[in-house]
Amino acid sequence: MIVETGHFALWLALVAALVQSAVPIWGAARGHPAAMRVADSAAQVQFLATAASFGALTYAFVVSDFSLRLTALNSHSAKPMLYKVTGVWANHEGSMLLWVLMLALFGVLISVFGRMIPVAMRATVLAVQGLIGVGFYAFILLTSNPFERLLNAPLDGQGMNPLLQDPGVAFHPPLLYLGYVGFSTAFSFAVAALITGRVDPAWARWMRPWVLFAWSGLTAGIALGSWWAYYELGWGGFWFWDPVENASFMPWLIGTALLHSAIVVEKRNALLKWTILLAILTFSLSLIGTFLVRSGILTSVHAFATDPERGAFILLMLCLYIGAALTLFAWRAGDLEDGGVFALWSRETGLLVNNLLLAVACGVVFVGTLYPLVLELITGDKISVGAPYFNQTFLPIFGVTMLAAGIGPFLSWKRARKADVLARAGKTTVVSLAVTAALVFALALRDPVGLLGIFIAAWLATATWQDLLRRCGLPHTPWTNALRRLAGLPRSAWGLYLGHLGLAVAAAGVIAVSVWRDEAIQTVDTGQATQVGPYEFTLIDIDNTTGPNYQTSIAAVRVTRDGALVAMLFPERRWYPVEQKPTTEAGIRTLWHGDLYAVLGDPNGSGGFVTRYYYNPGVPWMWLGAALIALAALISLADRRLRIGAPAARRMPLAQPAE
Repeated sequence: MIVETGHFALWLALVAALVQSAVPIWGAARGHPAAMRVADSAAQVQFLATAASFGALTYAFVVSDFSLRLTALNSHSAKPMLYKVTGVWANHEGSMLLWVLMLALFGVLISVFGRMIPVAMRATVLAVQGLIGVGFYAFILLTSNPFERLLNAPLDGQGMNPLLQDPGVAFHPPLLYLGYVGFSTAFSFAVAALITGRVDPAWARWMRPWVLFAWSGLTAGIALGSWWAYYELGWGGFWFWDPVENASFMPWLIGTALLHSAIVVEKRNALLKWTILLAILTFSLSLIGTFLVRSGILTSVHAFATDPERGAFILLMLCLYIGAALTLFAWRAGDLEDGGVFALWSRETGLLVNNLLLAVACGVVFVGTLYPLVLELITGDKISVGAPYFNQTFLPIFGVTMLAAGIGPFLSWKRARKADVLARAGKTTVVSLAVTAALVFALALRDPVGLLGIFIAAWLATATWQDLLRRCGLPHTPWTNALRRLAGLPRSAWGLYLGHLGLAVAAAGVIAVSVWRDEAIQTVDTGQATQVGPYEFTLIDIDNTTGPNYQTSIAAVRVTRDGALVAMLFPERRWYPVEQKPTTEAGIRTLWHGDLYAVLGDPNGSGGFVTRYYYNPGVPWMWLGAALIALAALISLADRRLRIGAPAARRMPLAQPAE
């Protein structure tokens, strides 16, 4: 009965989305306040119905109701409870239900926390959100029904892909969808602006908090997915330029450009058309990512579906939504006039350059991701575009982007003094060269490409600190005044500095592990030592045991440096009898400067094992940087001016009576 209730609730959500997409837009066109306010009620009903549907599906997984086809195919009674719950979205149908739950969540949040938005604008935004929901609810109900029953229920289920039986799966997809789906708000605000003809600083201030929220979620989701690949797949790396990885990275790049472009609209009423276009493209890339994962044209551990019919349905929606939005943009963009005028040397120009570089970087990833698919469709030839292409094209562009990000805060709005900017950039260059040189002498680093990357990361970090100290008045003001100014900085400024520092830290970590990693792959017997960089790895013992729903071999690996014990690592090789699949669990010890990493491979038949040992310098800095970037967006979101578009209320002193 609960399952049928969940199915009914999903149909109810579709009806609410239909009402939300039609009635408010009619009310906005006719100036009918009551009809426009239907958007809020419909959004709330849609969310409650979708949440009830998702809860019903979760219940079926928790109680192992194998009369439900989805549960029978993706769960098992012996699975730990955590993986029964995460199994809800570790499949195509359940993940699509999570997709629309996130869509409904953003709709209800706008209806509740968007009261400062004029009712006509809010109604139009929610109507566009509802229209997006109509397509995806129809897709689920017509092609991907998660509540389909089996006539003959099995005694037990088939289990879940062992690679997905990991705590990371509990957080990675929800956070990724928070970004993927959250960018629908940018799309809705852009379309609403084109419909109503209102694009101004207030519009940018209404939109930017939702973009920040989505961008923070997508950042955390990408980082968690990379972390999961690093410790779960056992290959020693964190990013493979897999098409599905790229599918989430592309909207992140354009979403980053959108955040910076919206600042220009808010501060200077400039770049209006460009910001509208970025808002449309950001969600369009999210839709393209959804298509890649669910169309059957990709085979990947990340892919959810291999049904071409489902892919055709999503492709049709993609063409309708993106095509309609771009057509509306082409029709109405001529009516938008930029109000701000700025000089070549200005912060507006700096942010525009930032936008263009991010757009070009995204274009490089887009071509590298889709070119093999298009070529195979046209000619039947299969090729792969891997790391060499992306390293030679994307990385130089992104390096220049980081340099530009450091210069941006040096520039004033509207017009900056060229001499001042060059002087500050010169100081940053000297400090960055000094830091790079110190690393060369202290660590004997020699790789020129790696050193160039370290210089760029040091440049961004130094420029960020330099601008922060300048805003505090240092070194020309007493420390007490500087601390007072520091405490008075708006949270959006703290978000800017923390985000740029996080990017510098993450970049330094990526460069270090990519250029200076040491690895060794060999077959060893117990007691045999292997030298990896400055460390010695020794396989001590193998222990065969069982887990909740798997059998495992756990190796004990001793790591020493100059004879002194540094760490004990315990990599595992697991076998899941239900799924008939193996997995590896890397043994990792994190030090402040890098990771010691061990993987246990197949036995060689004569008592030895294939092992892979790594020293991965900089990896902790990479994860720390990613966390700082995601946190920076949340700190900016906490700025009252972004949340409600008004300064904090201050109590006015009472007037003193005249004597």
